Amino acid sequence: MDNATHLGLDVHKDTIAVAVLRPGQLEPDERTIPNTPEALRALVGRRRSGLVACYEAGPTGYDTYRLLTSLGVPCDVIAPTLIPRRAGRRVKTDRIDARNLARLHRAGELTAIRVPTPEEEAIRDLVRVREDLKDDRRRTMHRMKSFLLRQGRRYPSKTKGWTDKYDKWIHAQHFEEPAAEAAFRHYVATLDARRVELRGIDSLSAVTIAAEVCDFHRFATATQFMAFTGLVPSEHSSGRSEHRGSITKTGNAHLRRVLVEAAWSYRHHPAVGIELRRRSEGQPSEVTGYAWAAQCRLCSRFRQLAARREHNVAVVAVARELAGFIWGMMTDRLAVS
Repeated sequence: MDNATHLGLDVHKDTIAVAVLRPGQLEPDERTIPNTPEALRALVGRRRSGLVACYEAGPTGYDTYRLLTSLGVPCDVIAPTLIPRRAGRRVKTDRIDARNLARLHRAGELTAIRVPTPEEEAIRDLVRVREDLKDDRRRTMHRMKSFLLRQGRRYPSKTKGWTDKYDKWIHAQHFEEPAAEAAFRHYVATLDARRVELRGIDSLSAVTIAAEVCDFHRFATATQFMAFTGLVPSEHSSGRSEHRGSITKTGNAHLRRVLVEAAWSYRHHPAVGIELRRRSEGQPSEVTGYAWAAQCRLCSRFRQLAARREHNVAVVAVARELAGFIWGMMTDRLAVS
């Protein structure tokens, strides 16, 4: 019998719905408290032994986890996508959510995430800010092109993409109408500001992967890490019928985006250019050998798949295998079969 008292918390910006499920109790006691450190301290009281808590990961972050653990109350932060849901349920309230968390936590049916340290969370926030700036820049570029098209300005070349020559042409544009000129200058200023913040993009992918994963050893196998990225195919099988669909996308979206972007590079032939050779200096021979084997394998894989499937599908498959190679590198499993 579970002798712990389980606290199911549905945490919001201003309030926390609380379900207190005591040993042997079928129905939890429910209440709503302010989302403040003082209210949480009053909730757990002085008799903290035997208390365990849980709440869903969400926009409120990890302050509740850190406060409870500092008070000596074990707390799990639950992965929302892995919480069992009853089919046919159409009623959802904060109290019902808290009640379900308490019951499922006592039953051992919930999956906890790894909570980053404050230092890990800080570098993760920094990486995600840079991602947001990159998205802002891309949207500004699209808006600027649409603005120029509406004004009848077309780049006098068939070159596609945002090249240096195109960028110079953009900055040379002017409009007689003051309002149009002001609008265009706002676009240019926004684009220039975002470009300044995005220097060092070459190292951003590696930092993003390290910041989003933190501890690679929490995944026992490469397959588990691939599932964490959300790059594994979904499956709906029953009896003799087997059907695999699109990727699950249930893992870390930031990590998945970086892996897919990186996978596009494997459409090129394996090579060690000047920059890669520079980064390889001083690395152990087993590491450089592993990296070369990964490059050859993933390039070959892309070409095989691209010959019979859409390139986007091939890239996602290569990204999934790239995740496996990264896991092997970070856990010192450098043997390549």
